[in-house]
Amino acid sequence: MSSHVELTEAGFDPAARFATFTASLGDEGAVVSFTGRARGTVKDGTAIGALILETYRGVTLSSMQAIAGDAHERFAITHSHVVHRAGRILPGEPIVFVATASPHRRAAFEAADYLMDRLKTEAVFWKREEHGDGVSWIEPTAQDRDDTARWLQSEGEENARN
Repeated sequence: MSSHVELTEAGFDPAARFATFTASLGDEGAVVSFTGRARGTVKDGTAIGALILETYRGVTLSSMQAIAGDAHERFAITHSHVVHRAGRILPGEPIVFVATASPHRRAAFEAADYLMDRLKTEAVFWKREEHGDGVSWIEPTAQDRDDTARWLQSEGEENARN
């Protein structure tokens, strides 16, 4: 098992991260990646000047590492790579990159989805958007919480079957 978790204020190139990730693999038959980018507008169409992600570095990184560890325990993945930005992020810039590898596709897809759902709702970040009207703090939405809750529900169903 190999897990890389990184918290950075520097921009990064998702294609370069993907190339590095795949170069480290062995005989895995499945590789899945996801890149999240900063949006340029809020839901009502208002332009966003920047997304600001604040952290308490040790706590934030520890929360990310715990999530990655849980993914490795839950899914039959051999490798994972998580990079998350902090600080000031401009529209269009990458915020997060997740890659997973496994012998078969289902585990790689599910692990990447699981990682993103939990990073979105549970990783320790304080998020705000700067826009023409000032600043708005961002919290996970009800949909974000539902997306994460389904993993808890499926875990409960799996335990009930065993």
